[in-house]
Amino acid sequence: MVLNNDINVRICIIIPVYNEENILKDSLETILKYTRDLQHIVEIVVVNDGSCDSSKIIVQQIAAREYPSKLILISHQINKGYGAALNTGINYALSHKYDYVLFMDSDLTNHPKYINVFIDKMCDGYDYIKATRYGKGGTVSGVSWKSRSFSIVGNYIAMYLYKLPLTDLTNGFRAVNLKIFKQMDLKESGFAIIMEELYYAKFITDSFCEVPYELTVRSREQGKSKFSYNLSTCIKYLKYSFNSYFKHMYKKYFNLNIKHTI
Repeated sequence: MVLNNDINVRICIIIPVYNEENILKDSLETILKYTRDLQHIVEIVVVNDGSCDSSKIIVQQIAAREYPSKLILISHQINKGYGAALNTGINYALSHKYDYVLFMDSDLTNHPKYINVFIDKMCDGYDYIKATRYGKGGTVSGVSWKSRSFSIVGNYIAMYLYKLPLTDLTNGFRAVNLKIFKQMDLKESGFAIIMEELYYAKFITDSFCEVPYELTVRSREQGKSKFSYNLSTCIKYLKYSFNSYFKHMYKKYFNLNIKHTI
């Protein structure tokens, strides 16, 4: 597919933050550096999810010093969860009529050097753009054998059940056309929102593509990841995967019967 260089897209980068004072300044300044000279309209929305450290102050200082129109802070009074933070950002983007949202973590495991690749795919017209660690050209650095094995197995299960042209379904590094979100009713407040969102997207659009990238796990000095494969999250991941599979098979069987009847 040929890139249309004449297209300008309005992009809202959503970054959920919870107690990230040790890494936040460096992360935001790096992201801002990579977006400063883009021809497209890019706004960064930091959703402070009830942090009890100095994360909120750090964002305010950076915004006031250099980027008051490009860096937006929205704060929750209490910690509501990853999914709730994303929903707050999505609602902001919808109300300000952006074309796409790009979800990134605050620790640079999703490096901003890939933003341009995502934008190319947006200009190509894809609705759902997913970074991949496991597809051709993707890789992972610094991940334990146990964590990587668990992730790979989970993704293979999701790939089989979702029946989508994606190789890294559980990855949170993604860009989505906002017109897709207008047709969703997202409820999850935790990390399961990734699979809930994908469940809706499967039956709304068939415009999917991937961006190969290298995931580099944060060092110990940068803090502990907020994500964990707890039982509740795993059950919800499986719930959306199986719901997707059964709905897919029902629609396939139903459509097949209609064709035979005609």
